[in-house]
Amino acid sequence: MSSIENPILPGYHPDPCMIRVGEDYYIATSTFEWFPGVQIHHSKDLINWKLVSYPLTRPSQLDMDGNIDSGGVWAPALSYSEGMFYLIYTDVKSRRGAFKDTHNYMVTSENITGPWSDPIYLNSSGFDPSLFHDEDGSKWVLNMIWDHRKGTNSFAGIALQEYSVAEKKLVGPVRNIFKGTDLGVTEAPHIYKRNGRYYLVTAEGGTVYNHAVTIARSDDLTGPYTVDPQNPVLTSDRTQHDMLQKAGHASLVETQTGEWFMAHLCARPVKDGKCILGRETALQKCYWTDDGWLRVEGGPHPKTTVPAPELALFPFEQEDSIDEFNGSHLNLHWNALRRPFTEDWVSLQERDNHLRLKGQESMSSLHKQSLVARRLESFQVNVETKVDFHPDHFQQMAGLIFYYNTTDYVYLRITHDEADGLVLGIIQTKHGEYDEILQEDISLPEAPYYYLKAVLNNEWLTFYYSLDGETWHLVAQGIEITHLSDDDADLIRFTGTFVGMCAQDLSGQSKHADFDYFMYQELPQPQA
Repeated sequence: MSSIENPILPGYHPDPCMIRVGEDYYIATSTFEWFPGVQIHHSKDLINWKLVSYPLTRPSQLDMDGNIDSGGVWAPALSYSEGMFYLIYTDVKSRRGAFKDTHNYMVTSENITGPWSDPIYLNSSGFDPSLFHDEDGSKWVLNMIWDHRKGTNSFAGIALQEYSVAEKKLVGPVRNIFKGTDLGVTEAPHIYKRNGRYYLVTAEGGTVYNHAVTIARSDDLTGPYTVDPQNPVLTSDRTQHDMLQKAGHASLVETQTGEWFMAHLCARPVKDGKCILGRETALQKCYWTDDGWLRVEGGPHPKTTVPAPELALFPFEQEDSIDEFNGSHLNLHWNALRRPFTEDWVSLQERDNHLRLKGQESMSSLHKQSLVARRLESFQVNVETKVDFHPDHFQQMAGLIFYYNTTDYVYLRITHDEADGLVLGIIQTKHGEYDEILQEDISLPEAPYYYLKAVLNNEWLTFYYSLDGETWHLVAQGIEITHLSDDDADLIRFTGTFVGMCAQDLSGQSKHADFDYFMYQELPQPQA
């Protein structure tokens, strides 16, 4: 019998919303400040998954210039009705202090790969919106309600309001249909209808180590909702350190053979509870009790291996480990910070078989960073690139970066020094404090290209460089990167580590760097 190995989407793939359309399964996940917005993965067997689409590809759909770290797209909700895909998402503009500016929008498409429409504005009363299509044809938007007032429960409940397709807006009264349980932090609502009952699935406990899935049901859409007497339906066991942690934020799907599965986020710590890969997506098999409650097979804790449904297998072709930048468009796994790929800062056309990055603002910028990166999806990886970059000034830099956000990254960069000319060094910013790891930067001779390599083993990072791609020289080893995690900051954050290429020109001259290839190779787990 085939099995599902969790996480099914390793690395930063949080807040999964899973649906089935015929024999096709889709999962939408949050992308926060990374562009394009919302990743959609496809499967036909729940075992093999492939990234197929980003719905939010235009500034008219998602303008994140200036968005804060861990702002942007929160908790997209994907649904399908009568030949149309619907996607609802939040664009979070601020989240510090008492207030959160959370604008909710809807886009639609007849095809999962687009084109997707320009957005319809819905509301701003809270985040984690979703859309429920009732059997009578009515459509209803849910979202958690944010209460900024002193002395109140900030997570004030779940709002429900009807959506008018004809008027393209929310209409009628707003009802608070569920104020949550003692677990608190009630968010991420989804409604499902089964045997005439409405089932409300929410996340509670906060999206960290007390995260959980709560289910309540009602005979009426507007409530009242009765909580499952065995709540929570799913949560992680913190005493089992080898298990999937932070389990919560779930959605449900019924297979065409009548089996039920729950998609949920999870995380895997490497050291001291630090999860450098971010929050990932896993699946659990479920069943319904005789009295109409949902249960996770094997108990309420997530399993790393789950029985697969009785479906034919549809494996996808494996992604090449080396991207030689020889196409007309960037591969789907590449992302940028807050803005689309445009020729004013990134180009595959200006030099054949090269990715050209035109240096712009610093790694601290919330506006115009020239950074192209992909998710780190394994604890053991070998990352390598080849770059033609010959800066004239210390304000010009380019190289290989492990990036969490504007306050936490590790950067193997080439720059220029007035005394030594071309040099190689490492910038590390931890909790916003700038440092240069090497006692002295390494002088580089003039060469047409420079090769940069990083090897990651769990939380330990080692950097190398080469002049010919064959003989490698150690730059630094034993660089701990646990600060590249959700768990290593005063203010909770929600993304994950990316690896990639970047260029900066703080002088404003847009000095470019040409990258010949980028290799991302996952390595076997070392034997204990």
